[in-house]
Formats: sequence, C-alpha cells, structure tokens
Amino acid sequence: MPLDWSDPASERITVAFAWLPRKDASRPAAGTVLANPGGPAPALPAVPSLTEALGPVLDRHDLLVVEPRGLGRSSPLLCPGLDLERQESVSACAAHLGPRVRFFTADQAVADMDAVRAALGVPKVTFYGISYGTLFAQAYATRHPDRLSAVMLDSIVPTGPDGYVTKPIRSGAHLLDVACAPSRACRRLPGAPADAIARLVRHLREHPDPRLRLPSLGHLTNNLYLPMVGRELNAAVAAYLGGDPLPLRRLARVIDAAPRAPLRGAELAGLISYTCADSAFPFERGAAPDERRRRLERHYDTERPFSPFTVADLRASSSQWPIFGMQDVCVGWPTPRSSPPVPPGAVYPRVPVLALGGDFDGTTTAEAAAVTRRFPVSVFSRVRAGGHGPTVSTPVNACARGAMRAFIADPYASGGGPRCDEATYRALGSFPRTVAQVPPADGTGLTGEERKVVAAALATVADAAARRDPLRSPYWQEATEAGLRGGLLTFADGTGGAGGAVVITLRDVRFAGDLAVDGEARLNGGDATARLTVTGAGGSHALELRWEAFRARDDIAVSGTVAGRPFTATVPVH
Repeated sequence: MPLDWSDPASERITVAFAWLPRKDASRPAAGTVLANPGGPAPALPAVPSLTEALGPVLDRHDLLVVEPRGLGRSSPLLCPGLDLERQESVSACAAHLGPRVRFFTADQAVADMDAVRAALGVPKVTFYGISYGTLFAQAYATRHPDRLSAVMLDSIVPTGPDGYVTKPIRSGAHLLDVACAPSRACRRLPGAPADAIARLVRHLREHPDPRLRLPSLGHLTNNLYLPMVGRELNAAVAAYLGGDPLPLRRLARVIDAAPRAPLRGAELAGLISYTCADSAFPFERGAAPDERRRRLERHYDTERPFSPFTVADLRASSSQWPIFGMQDVCVGWPTPRSSPPVPPGAVYPRVPVLALGGDFDGTTTAEAAAVTRRFPVSVFSRVRAGGHGPTVSTPVNACARGAMRAFIADPYASGGGPRCDEATYRALGSFPRTVAQVPPADGTGLTGEERKVVAAALATVADAAARRDPLRSPYWQEATEAGLRGGLLTFADGTGGAGGAVVITLRDVRFAGDLAVDGEARLNGGDATARLTVTGAGGSHALELRWEAFRARDDIAVSGTVAGRPFTATVPVH
C-alpha cells in the first residue's frame, strides 16, 4: 500500500489481512463481512474470537479482517522504551518515528481495507465494527459508501461535526443514576446519586481515609458496568455518609486489586498514532506540547470534566502527569496533518445499520443513538445494564450476539431492533447493620422472628453470591474473602460460567453484625440453594433456602425449611 493515499508515488508499506472463505462452498457467498475488533489494536489475533462471535453467519458469508497499518503485522510502529506516563517519552517516540507517522490514521487505514477488498474481487461488504472498529466503520461508510451492503456497530465511538472522535472527558459518576433508577430500594435513598457522591468527595477531602482513597472512588464510578459495583455503590456511599464505612471500603479493596493495563511497551506507538490523530481534544492540533498542556490544565480547572472529582483528587503522587485519558498522552504527540476519520459534511449511505450500546458503556446510549441516526436507514438498540462490546462479551450475551448474527445474515429481515437486557440485580438501598434493620420476609410458614431471620440469612448469601455474578464478575478476585462484618467466604470455581456450579462456603459470616451464618450455598446459573445454620440473639436456626439468583427484581421469591418446617416467602431488596 502507499504510505500516503493522496500520493500514489509515496513509500510502500505492508498491510496484513486474513481471508476466511465461507464454510458452505457449494453455493455462492451470501456476502462478505469486513470486521474490526477495535482497540485500536492488532486485528489478526482477534480472528478466532470474531469467528466464534459470528458463528453460523460464516456458513454462507466470507470473513475479511484487515490489520490496521502500524499495528501487529501491518508495518508496525515501534518505540523501544515507550512509557505513556512520561510526556517526554511520548514526544521522543514521535521524533523517533518521524513525519511518516502522520499517515497512520483511520482515514488511511480504511483506504487500505478497501484496497484489500478490491484485490480480492469482493464487490461489497458488511462492516462489523466493535468499539474503535465502529470508528473505522464510520470512516469506511462515508469514504467508500458504494462498497457497503450494511453496517453493524457494537459500542459506538462517537465523532463530531468536524469528523474527529469526540469521546467526552468525564468520570463515570453520571452512571450512578442509571444503576439506581430501576430499583425501588435505591430510589428511596435521599437526594440524587450525583449529590450523594459529591458530598462524599467533599468529606474525604476534609477527612482522608487511608482505606478509601479518592482515586479508588473514581475507579469505582468508572466500573459500574461490573454488576457487583452497580448493585452496591449507591447504597455503600449512603452507608459511608451515615457512619458505616465497611461496604464502601470493601468495594475499594476489590477495585484497588484490579490489574492495570500496561502503560509501557514499544508496540503502544500504533495505538497513540491513531488515538491522537483521530480525536479532538481541548487543545489545538497544531499547538506545541507545552501549550497543549496549558490548555488541557485550563480545561480541567474551568470545565471540571471529572466532576465531582478534581484533578487534584485523582492525581497520584508518583507521577507528575498521571494519565486520566488519552488526552494526557496526546499532549506530546504531533498531529500536523488534517486527518478527520469522517470527512466534514459527509453524506452517510442509505444502507441498513444496526447499532448496539450498553447502559454502562463509556459512550452514553443517547450519544450512541445520535451517531446512529446519521445513517438514513438505521436502528439503535439499548442493551439494558450492558457494558462495552456486548456482541463479543464474556460470558456471552446471547441476545446481543443473536441480534448481530441475524442482522448480518439478512439486514432487511427485521423491522426493529432487539430488546436485550443484561440486568442481574436491583441496586441496594442499604446495608443493614443489625437484623432489626433488615426488611422482614413476607409469606407463609414463618413466625415473626423467623421472618427476620430468613430475610437476614438470604441477604447474607445473596451478598456472597454477588461476588460471583455470572454476567461479569471481577476476574482478579481471590478464592477467599472476608465477610462484610466478619467471617470468611470461600469460593470453589468462582467463574460462574461454563465451569458449572459455584460453591460458596460460609464460616461465621456476618452481613448483619448480630447474625452469624455458617453453611454452604450453590449457584448453578440462576438456580440457587443454601443449607445454613444461623445464630443470633434468638438462638440458632437450621435453614434450607431455594431462590432464583441474579434476577433483576425488587422482591426475591424464596422457599425452603426452617428447622424442617416448610415455608414460602418474598424478601424485598433492602
């Protein structure tokens, strides 16, 4: 390929691709899927996951995956010793690569993709883009519209009127309301979620807590897509403000243990090249690094994009310029060439488009829907409680993946979008400190005291089960964890996925402080059972519980026995 598509005589670079012919060779191809898995990252290593996601679509469709230039096996950009946390390292990398680096951008990459398509003799493609792949899809659609049959977008990267990426700089605090709104218990909390966390941030500035640092709280708001965090964060903030720090400190311990993405590596030069050149930032593209930094710091000070946090709240003492987003990295990366991925004023082709976006994605559903509407024949479908990349998520979102497959197989078959729902919880409204504060069970076969005991026992095992939500549990968690107010939880097979049932052993576990729970709970998908001994001020009780776990309901139906006597009841989410 030419380095510069506007100059056919420019330097030649190598672009790698994978071509997977359809499985059914007895009939003509129903079409070709041009797929990009996002990043921006090497695309060829994702071919197995893309083929798995597409599944039976590839019986009749060919698959084309083109590695974007500068990444993987496509003339990779490499800077030994590159460290994204050091502005001088990024600037030195740009100097090392020289002026040719300005052509490693989305507008040039989609020209490569179209050249591969033409070389293979493929008349038209259906573009399937995931995350940053949706940017390539927008660029391809507006630059090569006559070569498109349809477009499938999973988790849109938005572009603005000038054609550059306009992903907002912000914290995830605005998503607290998204987690809370469906829940009766959470809606009963006083005030708005945004006001509560702002109060907590002010409190922690005045009264620092070594077990709950402000950066940790910021990481929690950015991880609300994890069901455990979405389920608990609003109630944990309210508990902390009410004098009970344990629930929020527990969440902070989990998020602080999360492995961080590598910020050092020669191959990251390709990622920087795309992100910095394809995006709009709060500084001029032609400004020098020092001026860019001044403009960015002024933006942080005046616009407060991380509200309710400030840069001072989030800045780590170990780094002068910590990374809050790629805007901090791109301060040191020159972008002299005008290279909008989408040409300003572009006309979007009249081809079928389906876009999916999760509630907890970095792009809001409103922002994603606005981009989708630029295509004249398009449908945007919200994935309730979904995170990023629902068509390729692990474990599989069967609804989103099925909708993607059906659309690519026949883009004209469906008149509307799918209604996919990933919700596995209702957000909590409180963390009871005592059994007396637990809303009692309502049902038959229980005495007044037993109504409280059953509700508190179910709350204890439900709290333990939430650590292993089958939708998306933190994969870095340990096999043993402390109970909220004491005791020990042990998890056998903590995946909750295809590995079978999760077994949770409870030893003197206290969710409410005055009730100790011992025994075993088993989670087999949504089917949950527990055999427990609960001990409190009223003595000991032998319980057997059966309920449906991971259901987004305000009341949990539970049945079982108390001391061998059967009961049925409902327990409200507290």
